[in-house]
Amino acid sequence: MVDFLFYIFATLTLGSAAMVVLSRNPVNAAMFLIVSMVGVASLFVLLSAFFLAVLQVLVYAGAVVVLFLFVVMLLDEEDKRRVSPGKLNSVASVVALVLLLLGAFSIVISPDLVVPGMAEPRTLGTTEAVGANPSEYGYHLFTTYMLPFQVAGFLLLVAMIGVILVSRKYRDDSEVPARS
Repeated sequence: MVDFLFYIFATLTLGSAAMVVLSRNPVNAAMFLIVSMVGVASLFVLLSAFFLAVLQVLVYAGAVVVLFLFVVMLLDEEDKRRVSPGKLNSVASVVALVLLLLGAFSIVISPDLVVPGMAEPRTLGTTEAVGANPSEYGYHLFTTYMLPFQVAGFLLLVAMIGVILVSRKYRDDSEVPARS
């Protein structure tokens, strides 16, 4: 039964994440992002990481995505301009895709893929494992899982900068007063 639920939640998460990327309407994309975050929280529940599941729903689906949705709703749809990607954007996209494929390929062909510091499944997502004293479990969030924690923070920063750049209003040169 757990395998069946895993496949359902994984399909829901991946399908809604694909719809975030493919959706042309930013409000619909934000709604699909919420569905994707709830799917990830469901996968945490299957791992018995209830604390992480609640944090996923409250922090990401409840706060961050709602903040993005608020900024997107402030955008003026009538003044929206279609921008064709420039040469630099195209090159950056190709480089990012190549790096993503190389990383995925290296993970797949790795014969001895071992995750360091794996905790017991029963204690992985509990409050005791996240904030326990150093003598028992250690500070997993800021020692073992420091790199994923920092990467998630950096991705949130990049996403927030992207939302700010998208929400900026551009003026025509005719509206800008001439300097003398």
